[in-house]
Amino acid sequence: MRHLNSGFKTRKSSRPTAARCCAAWLPIYSNTGRITTTLTRAKAARPVAEKMITLGKRDTLQSRRQAASYIMLPAVTQKLFSEIAPKFSDRAGGYTRIIHAGNRVGDNAKVAILELIGYEFKFKEKKEKPKKEEASEVKS
Repeated sequence: MRHLNSGFKTRKSSRPTAARCCAAWLPIYSNTGRITTTLTRAKAARPVAEKMITLGKRDTLQSRRQAASYIMLPAVTQKLFSEIAPKFSDRAGGYTRIIHAGNRVGDNAKVAILELIGYEFKFKEKKEKPKKEEASEVKS
């Protein structure tokens, strides 16, 4: 029985290790604001991302130190406080969403997309390949 063992099993030996790994799954790390991972990891990373954005909204010295002690990359901390948190200044929570994306091909694990609210997906434009007219002329 799992009495008093809340949270998700992420196959990490200790809670601090799991928390640090959870920090790497935050969508604030990516330039796109979107991360594709397993459903369990997305559910584990969501509250951490929400807390970091809340710290960013406070924008005090103490909140900067708390975020910096968890995130470990100064550039990402700066991005959190200067770009990401001001976008959510009028929102009272619910900064991320989890989108179920089916199952992974190799091991059939459930895959989800963890993204920031307000994220707009940009499709990559396909480059047109030049038609090979020479090959068709040779065949005929």
